[in-house]
Amino acid sequence: RLEEFLKKEVDLELSTLPDFEERVIDVSEVEQLMNSINTIPAPCAPVINPQAPNAATGTSLRICWGLFSDDTVECYQLCYKPVSHERHSDGQAERTLKVKETYCTITDLLPNTQYEFWVSALNASGISPPSERAVYVTAPSPPTIKNKKIQSCENAVLVCWESRDINPVDSYTVEL
Repeated sequence: RLEEFLKKEVDLELSTLPDFEERVIDVSEVEQLMNSINTIPAPCAPVINPQAPNAATGTSLRICWGLFSDDTVECYQLCYKPVSHERHSDGQAERTLKVKETYCTITDLLPNTQYEFWVSALNASGISPPSERAVYVTAPSPPTIKNKKIQSCENAVLVCWESRDINPVDSYTVEL
């Protein structure tokens, strides 16, 4: 019987055309929901740490910061400038660095100078608000001893020096 059936020519045309309704489905709402699920939010503002002991030399500072959230961060934007007590400080250029870690050592700074630092976090969704600003101070330059003014006697020595810093130094320690 199968052989006979396969030998027959079968006409598979439908006698009537199917009447399908043309429907347009609005998927924009679903698309928005899907995009919101896959999108990471912009990070929160980082928190910059105060200056740590021994984090400064005469020409460099080590700056550290952190996050108080589980934000996804690709890099940080560290900004700094010298602190100026003048009202018109246009000459004080602000500098910006991109950093991958939560710390950075800034070099080529002036000795015994205050610098203001702030940091923002970046990811694919955008940039965070900046952190609070923190003031760090570089170490003073070593003083220059005036060899020609050194005087001594049996029980004492007079040693004179002068600071090489523009800003005043709080104190000096003399070691024998």
